[in-house]
Amino acid sequence: MNTASGHVDTIEDARARLGMWVFLASEIMFFGPVFLAYLYGRHAWPEAFEAASRSTDFWLGTVNTAVLLSSSLFVAIALLLAQRGDLRPARRSLDVVVLLGAVFLLIKGWEYRQDWLQGLVPGRAGFHVEHAANQAAAQLFYFIYFFATLLHAVHMAIGIGLMLYCRGKLAGPKGRNSVRRLEICGLYWHFVDIVWIFLFPALYLAGRAS
Repeated sequence: MNTASGHVDTIEDARARLGMWVFLASEIMFFGPVFLAYLYGRHAWPEAFEAASRSTDFWLGTVNTAVLLSSSLFVAIALLLAQRGDLRPARRSLDVVVLLGAVFLLIKGWEYRQDWLQGLVPGRAGFHVEHAANQAAAQLFYFIYFFATLLHAVHMAIGIGLMLYCRGKLAGPKGRNSVRRLEICGLYWHFVDIVWIFLFPALYLAGRAS
């Protein structure tokens, strides 16, 4: 029975992982057109896109990058602890992940507020990016910026919900059987972080690297 049960668990593990990878592949469809639009604009209007990139808040973007990288580390730590059977420390690690995810969203919200106050919202009267000769192209950059980062923020909020779900399962009577859930949800969290790793240089560093 144990062997049979272990075989069933292995099949379920493979199915769960495959399901998550298929889901993540479909998620790329959301972000793929955004990156293609960015690459087109970067090629067509390089000066305007570089000027717009320089107007983003480099330090807030950098801090948020550090926050996300730290959160991925704690997800990995939580999974390692859970696999060892140390469920309480694993839950504490997930607490840190949730906290870091919330910090990321708060910083991003503050950054949006700064963008609004500086008139850097596309379509808003008085929109102006300093040193951008083509303001229409600069507005396109900011449209991509807001769409991409808001889409990422939605995924981050979903990730926080998944981490809370995993934490609750680890605290339940069948906590030791919930490691697979944490592993699968961890893949989603790492995916969201990887997307940001691409967004950060594209939106915050492009104009500063030239």
